[in-house]
Amino acid sequence: MGHTARKIVVSTFAMFGVFALSLIVSQRYYPLASVAAAPGASREMVRLQKFYLGTWDYTETYEKTPSAPRAGVNTGVYKSELGPGGNSLINHFHSQGPVGDYEGLLIMTWAPKEKAYEAYIFGNDFPGGIVETGNFEGETLVFRAEMTIGDRKFSMRNSTQMDEKGKMTSDEFLAAGGAPERLFVRILATRKP
Repeated sequence: MGHTARKIVVSTFAMFGVFALSLIVSQRYYPLASVAAAPGASREMVRLQKFYLGTWDYTETYEKTPSAPRAGVNTGVYKSELGPGGNSLINHFHSQGPVGDYEGLLIMTWAPKEKAYEAYIFGNDFPGGIVETGNFEGETLVFRAEMTIGDRKFSMRNSTQMDEKGKMTSDEFLAAGGAPERLFVRILATRKP
């Protein structure tokens, strides 16, 4: 895989992981009273608003893989705000460290017809955008996406959970060309007061 393709994969996973990371904070840790939920938003969007809005500090720990030979830990800040009418969330994030400097914009919404969350990711290291879909599987929020770089097809899966102490862990897995998926990056986040 060429250097440009690696940068696209790394930045895509960084943004995907940061996005999914913040989604799983449970209602018991961040009740609706602590955020301004938008009137008229769907039940699914209110569910995200209850725990997703706000500013977060996070770390990204990248595993060394054949497609991403640079391992290391980046740190960053993530901010989530209501979109128009509360029917979307607009998220800005930026991380820096030995793996790179990543900045992005993520817009999320609920698609009632598909009964799934949709996410649109835009980043500083790749043209166009990436579309993802996800849903809760029990208490775990799982997002999936596929993309093609050159002649290689990549499958991505992000699994995000909250522990008893209110810390979020988001694991991003990558599979290329039909190979088994491997852990690519682990993200740990703490919501700022």
